[in-house]
Amino acid sequence: MTDIVMYDVIILGSGPAGLTAALYTARANKNTLVLGGDRLGGQMAGIAKLENYPGWAGSGMELAEFMKKQCETFGATVKFVSAKNISGDAESGFNILCDDGKHYVGKTVIISTGASPRRLEIDGAREFMGKGVSYCATCDGFFYSYKDVIVMGGGNSALNDALYLADLAKSVKIVYRKSAFTRAEAVLRERVSQRENIECLFNTDLVKIAAKPGDSDGRLVVTTTDGTEIETDGLFVAIGHEANTDYLTEEIKRDNMGRLSPSALPAGLFVAGDVHSDIKMQIATAVGTGCEAAMDAIAYLNKQ
Repeated sequence: MTDIVMYDVIILGSGPAGLTAALYTARANKNTLVLGGDRLGGQMAGIAKLENYPGWAGSGMELAEFMKKQCETFGATVKFVSAKNISGDAESGFNILCDDGKHYVGKTVIISTGASPRRLEIDGAREFMGKGVSYCATCDGFFYSYKDVIVMGGGNSALNDALYLADLAKSVKIVYRKSAFTRAEAVLRERVSQRENIECLFNTDLVKIAAKPGDSDGRLVVTTTDGTEIETDGLFVAIGHEANTDYLTEEIKRDNMGRLSPSALPAGLFVAGDVHSDIKMQIATAVGTGCEAAMDAIAYLNKQ
């Protein structure tokens, strides 16, 4: 491990939180490295038309590219590798082993590796992923224009997906295992109830996904817990998210979704974005926590 550069700040993740943090730390003349994972932008990159981030009217990927160039302008380095584990501490330096086999060492680390959609674990879910099963309505909804789709889930994400798809698809069925959308905001429940092409199937869960026999159009047949079979062109899964923190040691405390609380982190470690334990999962809030984590890291470094 000779000739390893000691960075002031290493940022894990290249979504809106990580890139915002990099902008702030680089502008503060801190030697900043972004380990951006396997793709730029995180979940933001999959948004075809970004409508709810102030001041931006393009796609999520376009915003990610702009943010990357902006932090690089101030000297940040972005590498597209993923952390496999973190060892060490603030005193000796945090040693990050990545999937490229290289080690990177930082005086501070900002964890902003985001969250991923929780995968559906039933027969056929893996087999038909990308072939009728999707975890991103805004990414894939266009392919189901004037077709029949199912949304699985009952939270805000599921209802937002259903409303988005209702503008494209012929029909949308929401399948939810409980008797009401108790986790979703009232405004979304009201909007769903007003859409004529949305049908809600409560107290219903799925147990199997299969291809429709003899069908050449790629239609699926989903089976519910009571044995009912429903034909559909696509199944959109929105059953929650899990933080991308599997690479962290057990000593770093996480909640039941794998998220991190800033107050529970060792000195020199900071958290931002969807991996944060107390955040609404929006680009605007991710940017805010990225700013906060960066400013905390800068203040910490300036005291050393």
